[in-house]
Amino acid sequence: MAKLIDYAQVIRSKNAGPFELTFDIMFEDRDNYERVKNSGAITRELVSELYRVSHNEVLVCRPYDPALAIKITIRRPIGSGDFGETDVYGCQQHVPLTQIEIPDVG
Repeated sequence: MAKLIDYAQVIRSKNAGPFELTFDIMFEDRDNYERVKNSGAITRELVSELYRVSHNEVLVCRPYDPALAIKITIRRPIGSGDFGETDVYGCQQHVPLTQIEIPDVG
């Protein structure tokens, strides 16, 4: 089974203010985008598990067809710059997404 990193051209994370992280999964071509989108592999529940947040803290998890992209936004478990926080800019938080398994939908 292939992983998301095998299909996406860009998988990145960044702050969306001090209390939210946003993730962009972007694809070079429609075939790969549609394959991942139609697989149903990227869900609010999965993102909740990967980032150990409540499903209510997954604010956005949806495809955006015009950009061949999937957008995810979550509440940060620890605010940017707070004690115990390890990634002030949120730019290293995308790694768990890279390993999402994408089933072959034929």
